[in-house]
Amino acid sequence: MEKQDTARWTCHYKLSKYHQDIEPYRGSEPAFYEKFQPYEVIEGEGNCLLNAGINEMWDLITGGVSGAGHIFDNAAAQIGVGDDDTAADPAQTDLQAATNKTYKGMESGYPTSSQQKATFKASFGDSEANYAWEEWVVKQATSAICLNRKVESLGTKSSGTWTLEVSITLS
Repeated sequence: MEKQDTARWTCHYKLSKYHQDIEPYRGSEPAFYEKFQPYEVIEGEGNCLLNAGINEMWDLITGGVSGAGHIFDNAAAQIGVGDDDTAADPAQTDLQAATNKTYKGMESGYPTSSQQKATFKASFGDSEANYAWEEWVVKQATSAICLNRKVESLGTKSSGTWTLEVSITLS
């Protein structure tokens, strides 16, 4: 019997929708979450790991690339949302939306890393990303490399704050 190694990439996401605007709370987001409750929460699993994201991870691990232009830290990690529902494919490199797409940096304290999991969290305020949310990615702002892409209809944002939290586990 041949022995085979296996690895798993698991993605869990949570979208919390609020009537209120988070902008006055930027930099102290926990105060926003203590004061307001979401009117809807959508949770799901799965996404498409992109080839460019896989290559970037290996380059970071092996030292093929280094520095702030490649690290997915608080200063450079983003979550992007768009309105295109083209099926996800590993060869894609970003959101597929032509015009309705928005990238937001991390909230204070994100991303986090613990127990084989990285968690990214970004919030889109009252005047941001007001269109149908059909896709999302986790992206490095400087290199413009996306780790993954998910296609799913999450609703149409017209006001308030929508917060997307993405947890990726390797096991």
